[in-house]
Amino acid sequence: MIGVVKLGGSLLESGALPACLAAAAMRPGRVVIVPGGGPFADRVRAAQRQYAFDDVAAHRMALLAMQQMAELICGLLPDLEVVFDAASLAAGAASAKTLVWAPQVVELDAAGIPASWDVTSDSLAAWLAGRIGADELILVKSAPVDAGAHWPELQRQGILDPAFARFAKPASCKISVVNKDDFVFHHD
Repeated sequence: MIGVVKLGGSLLESGALPACLAAAAMRPGRVVIVPGGGPFADRVRAAQRQYAFDDVAAHRMALLAMQQMAELICGLLPDLEVVFDAASLAAGAASAKTLVWAPQVVELDAAGIPASWDVTSDSLAAWLAGRIGADELILVKSAPVDAGAHWPELQRQGILDPAFARFAKPASCKISVVNKDDFVFHHD
């Protein structure tokens, strides 16, 4: 069993990241954590507003923000292993049970993923889940999440990014969007 767990960057600011990491690491089977960009991506957004550089530069900088969060996560839980490409994950090349994906520009460009703020770590997590044949994708959010809400509604609420459905449909795995508290205190 392979599970992809996307931990939103807001979990760092809310203080919930360590508990969510521990809960992710305790899940059965292999777990791949996809970090959000957190405060690092927020700085990219602010810099783009201030200096008006293009979305390609912003996209590349946002991926660097996710890479920074991956390193931060591994600093919190040193037993985790950072993996830089989906091909290694798909091939099972990594040795740790719980991995952290640090997405790379070259791989995402080759996959045709657009450089747009409509494609955030939510969509990238869905793309990764499909690419590695994951059995499950869980997106952990700081925002309240209605258990019965469907993707379009979560997109309208701004809980999921505008491109999410495009990447989630081909993933063909179980997809859950949950609040951090439900994730931490839910026991399988």
